[in-house]
Amino acid sequence: MKFHAIIEARMNSSRLPGKILKKINNKPAIEILINRLSKTPSLDNIYIATTINKTDDQLIKYLENKKIEYFRGSEDNVLERVVKTAQKFKVKNIVSITGDCPLIDPNLVEQCIQVYKTHSVDIVGNALLRSFPDGMDTQIFSTKILKDSFERSFHKKHFEHTTLYIRNNPKRYSSINIHAPYNYFWPNLGLTLDEQDDLKLIRLIYSRLVKINKNFTCLDIIEYLKKNKSLLNVNNKIKRTKVNIKF
Repeated sequence: MKFHAIIEARMNSSRLPGKILKKINNKPAIEILINRLSKTPSLDNIYIATTINKTDDQLIKYLENKKIEYFRGSEDNVLERVVKTAQKFKVKNIVSITGDCPLIDPNLVEQCIQVYKTHSVDIVGNALLRSFPDGMDTQIFSTKILKDSFERSFHKKHFEHTTLYIRNNPKRYSSINIHAPYNYFWPNLGLTLDEQDDLKLIRLIYSRLVKINKNFTCLDIIEYLKKNKSLLNVNNKIKRTKVNIKF
């Protein structure tokens, strides 16, 4: 069973334009994401699902220079874009990652893959019900299931998010949500690259931890921030999606 990552990435972000090429320790955020994701043992390849917009020409230039394969599709219809990316590269099992997660932990990605491999379900994720920090989000599903959801989708919102239709129809699609263990549990911690203050925090975290361990983990980030709580003030005013945890 092979798994390929598809990263949704575009330059035209309303809150932080060009965020995926913003420098973190002199490297574009997308490069850090790809490098960290590539450490996932069960991952065969990584593809970028971007848009046909002129604003993404700069991203394409970077990808071609780095010999990273990509597909260009609709900006508004993200679901279709990911389906077509998977079809172009003959992907059977998709590891879905968004481009705003440069601190993704490959160990957590691998955990999702292993759960998917050993359970007969349509989708496995660690943020279907959030318990890990925001920015560690991983979803695993087959191209067959995603294509099925695309053909059944009917609302604009379904097309704006890769798995919204799947998640909104639990009677049709089976799922497993991986809940964070106690030492990883921090659902309100924002580690996504959404705004300028996020960039500041991610730069601080990355520049510090990469000196200690270039393959630092989500747990390393959590432990570092618990010891340096003042850093949480950097981006704690940013409004995130409301977290509703059920036990």
